[in-house]
Formats: sequence, structure tokens, C-alpha cells
Amino acid sequence: MRRWSYAAIGAHVGVSGGYAAAVEYAESVGCECLQVFAKSPRQWDARPLGADVARAFRERRTAAGLGPVLVHTAYLINLGSDDDVLWERSWRALADELSRAELLGAEYVVTHVGTTFKRDPDSTASRIAEGVDLAWAMAPGRATRLLLENTAAAGTTFGDGPHELGAILHALQGAGPHVGVCLDTCHAHAAGWDLAHAGTWRRLIAEFEECCGMPIEAVHANDCAFGAGEHKDRHAWIGDGTIGYDGFGAMFAEPAIAGLPIVLEMPGDVPVKDEENISRLKWLRATSSGP
Repeated sequence: MRRWSYAAIGAHVGVSGGYAAAVEYAESVGCECLQVFAKSPRQWDARPLGADVARAFRERRTAAGLGPVLVHTAYLINLGSDDDVLWERSWRALADELSRAELLGAEYVVTHVGTTFKRDPDSTASRIAEGVDLAWAMAPGRATRLLLENTAAAGTTFGDGPHELGAILHALQGAGPHVGVCLDTCHAHAAGWDLAHAGTWRRLIAEFEECCGMPIEAVHANDCAFGAGEHKDRHAWIGDGTIGYDGFGAMFAEPAIAGLPIVLEMPGDVPVKDEENISRLKWLRATSSGP
């Protein structure tokens, strides 16, 4: 896994105006890193990403001096599906996302893993791992790492924390050395980890390292509009939810977070939502008692 010299703070940035324009927007709101979609998140298919478009993004990102770039996959992907056609379509879509991220020069691809395998719930981790292995084998290039994102443990979703994500990682074959974990704070809080407290942060980080065999590699920093353990994935602005300023201050005090990209996924209107929340996180980073 990669480590950076500091916790780079950024946001998920829209690309409707083009990828190069996305970098300009990221700069304007104070991003030090950024996350984008490499295609529509609600469609299976999209036109190939043009080489000129990707080159312009890479060059503009380099000129801006931005840190890590994350690509978030489409929401349709379900590597735990018991529908074999949907399962194959999902891992092929993941392979396409990995290829697009490689063209963009992204360091990470972040994906939700899907739902429990209904035909055999005990085989869910191996079902998902097989899809990841197939996607990785199909995608060209090996510069981009794939990160599995935790869920809020709502409904039949799989991957609600260290144990389930760790089970997938341990079941991987060829893709194993190239796959890690992205922590979504809202999801973890909603799943039952009360991140308003420093002690919970320490336990969660330790459990990820123990169950997954590796540290967390990126963070989606989102406050939570509902209480811990309510399984409701509703993002709130930093400090306005039930994690609160104390919880995110505790995050920055953890040495394991010190060198990670930290990306906001905020509701609200641009650019205010990003300017304000990036400012809040930078203030917490500067005033925390961490490294």
C-alpha cells in the first residue's frame, strides 16, 4: 500500500464539464486530492474514455499538484448477486472501471461489493472475491489499487466492516496483492461503530488491520445524519451529524490516518458544500493532537 506525507483532504468532484475542468474546480474549493466517476454511476455502458481526454486530465492534475486521485465505481455493480448474468456483468463492469482509472492515472478505484449471495450466504465472500479476481485479470495495467468500501449494514448489503471485508480479501487469488480497504465514516457509524468517540476509532482501525491483514488506505469522511447503529446511510456536513467535530478530530489524531487521502462526499450545492466542508476538515487536521 501507498503512504503519503500528510492526510490529503479533497472531495468527490463532478465531471459533467469535463475532466480537466474537474481539476480546476477541485483547486478552486481547496482540494488536495479528489475523487471522480470514470463513467455514469447509474449506467452499465459508456463510450470509451478518449486518450486525449485522459491525457488532459493527467496533465492538469500534475500542474495543479494534486495528491491522490480516486475513481468511484458505478452503483450498479453487485459482485454478490445470485443472478449469474448480473454477477458476470458486474465483474466485467469493474474491469472497465479499473481500465478507465488507469487511463486517468488514478491511484485508487473504490467500489461497493454488493449484496449477500442468496443461494449460499456462507459463500458470499468467495463469490465476491472470484468476481474481483476475474475483473483484475481482465483489466490492463497494474498501477491502480482497488479498494473495497464498507457499508452501513442496511438490508442485504455485504461488507459492513472489518470481518466481512477481511473475508473477501483473504479469499482473493491473483488480485490479492492489489486490493485493500476504503473506510466510509458515515457507513461505519451507521453500522454500529460510534465514531463520535476516540476509543471507537482506535478499536476500528485495529480491527481492520487484524481482520484484513492490512491498514485502511483511504477514507470517505462523511458525517452521519442518524445515530450510530441505525443502518441509515445519510451523509451530513462535517460537525453537523452524530459523529461531530469531536469524532473527526479523533480521526486526525490517529497515526494510521496521517498519510491517507480523505475525500468528502457531501450533499448540497456546489461550490459551498465543498468549500465549507474542506475548510472544516483542514481546521480539524490543524488542531488535532495527531501527528
